[in-house]
Amino acid sequence: MTEEDKKQLSKDEDGLLTYEYLANHIDTCDQELEFLLENMRRVDQSGQFLVSTARYLNAIDADHYKDAISHLIADAIERDREHRYIAALLPDIWGKDYADHVDELNKTDDNFRRIYKRIYPSGF
Repeated sequence: MTEEDKKQLSKDEDGLLTYEYLANHIDTCDQELEFLLENMRRVDQSGQFLVSTARYLNAIDADHYKDAISHLIADAIERDREHRYIAALLPDIWGKDYADHVDELNKTDDNFRRIYKRIYPSGF
């Protein structure tokens, strides 16, 4: 990542530029990942691109990006007050059969528990 890239990304207003940069440079951006994620946290007020990035990194290599995904999800939960985006994380991160494992996931995964409680306040 060049200084010009960083300068352009610092002008990102909502996270889209940062998301696009990450997606277009996924093979070469591991060293810059923290910068990219911090930039996204700084500008994404709705959680939309935090969720999209978590979903993308999970699809690329869930194990390799495990910590980044967890932090992105935690940030998205805080930002997505209207629950427009975080619901998509349930099947995309925890599998289409997540509903079959709610009790176990609630006990073992804080991000899952927090999302599930917001989406289904009185249960599934």
